[in-house]
Amino acid sequence: MQAKIFFGSLKATKENMSERKSPYDGEVVSLAPICDAEDAKKALLIAKEAAKEAKKSTLSQRCNWLLDVAQKLKEQKEDIAKTITDEVGKPITFSRIEVERCIETVTLSAETMRTMNGETINTDAMNSGKKTMAFFVREPAGVVVAITPFNFPLNLIAHKLAPALVAGNAVVLKPTPEAPLTAYKFAKLFIESPYAVPNALSVVYGDTEVGSALITSDIPRVISFTGSVPVGAIIVKNAGIKKVSLELGGNAATFIDKSADLLHAAARCALGAFVNSGQVCISLQRIFVHADIYDSFATLMAEETEKLIVGSPYNENTFMGPLIDDAACERAMGWVESAVKEGAVALLKPCREGRMFYPCVMANVTDDMAIVCEEVFAPIVSLVKVESFEDALPRMNHVPYGLQFSVFTNDLALTKQAISELDAGGVVINDMPTLRFDIQPYGGLKLSGVGREGPRFAIEEMTEIKSVVIC
Repeated sequence: MQAKIFFGSLKATKENMSERKSPYDGEVVSLAPICDAEDAKKALLIAKEAAKEAKKSTLSQRCNWLLDVAQKLKEQKEDIAKTITDEVGKPITFSRIEVERCIETVTLSAETMRTMNGETINTDAMNSGKKTMAFFVREPAGVVVAITPFNFPLNLIAHKLAPALVAGNAVVLKPTPEAPLTAYKFAKLFIESPYAVPNALSVVYGDTEVGSALITSDIPRVISFTGSVPVGAIIVKNAGIKKVSLELGGNAATFIDKSADLLHAAARCALGAFVNSGQVCISLQRIFVHADIYDSFATLMAEETEKLIVGSPYNENTFMGPLIDDAACERAMGWVESAVKEGAVALLKPCREGRMFYPCVMANVTDDMAIVCEEVFAPIVSLVKVESFEDALPRMNHVPYGLQFSVFTNDLALTKQAISELDAGGVVINDMPTLRFDIQPYGGLKLSGVGREGPRFAIEEMTEIKSVVIC
């Protein structure tokens, strides 16, 4: 059960261990060492040396490394899925899906790197130029610091580790304190692989002290962080001259046009709003509904939501398990109570049982209510009545986030307008904004972050371009 700290291939344990308790039943499910700034600095020094060897390694070795990890993930799928469920309360069906997505992410990173090449340049294309042999190549950035959250404790690690390592970097990973054993089991596959670049991956557990030591050090060239806006702002302020990739918060919205298939829209919106108990940065939070079909859609949305099974995350049929902790439940209830005081109506009675917070559909919500102005990160969705897409558009955009939006419509002109004018890193047509494929470029505008994930795009973030001219 014990999760051990890794410094490259060297295992080191500390006597002072922290317990991770299940958010579902409070039982201790894993242990992890408590690390400090000195541990982080040691890991960075090891990574600095390992990066030299990683750069010399062949691409075939690194691709085989990732494919070996993907194969081991397949063999250990059920064990790792259960570990995810133990530590963060994700329903077991969705934990298995996360492992499957992780396998795809790791495999795709290897496949992508095989075809990521440089490019020749025509230096005589301009009058000021002359004919030479010129080209650019991609080289590993060096040391990458990866910091990951609790809501996808396996696949979001994969989105950082796999592109970074296959590109020839060394990585220091600081995983979420909520899922230390998930990170341990995944990292162990990389570290113990026969194709591993020695010491190219280190794992340090901890929170603010460890994170600060990692981001302020002069050793990393890249910081890749997924988490909250306040922490992202601290990283930008303190990182210094480095490449910083941030995937931060969101306030995802959709528009339901009167031409849309309402039953399909309601079913997909219920999934998008409440999957992973709403603890997703692209969780559907705001639904702008055309006035002509508002009442019909609200009824369908409530009916689809009532079908969702809330309960033990170990039950195969459970759709929603617990929120991550008591504080998350208290915040969620606070959002609902605040909205009701401001005039909103809960279509389903707000209900909390321990850390189980049942899905909540709020109607008669207006733009000035706090529940639609900030990221709630909970199983709550709000319905807002609008007269048209032109009415909805500025209201969808009028938030400090711009991660993913969607529209449900069969109007081609509206579709084109949405793609052009929605201020977001991703736009989805006729599905929930929570839809993400691991192969796609993923990231946001405004406070939602900078940079892009997805294997190809993460590799670009984690490599440097070297320009060469031979006269």
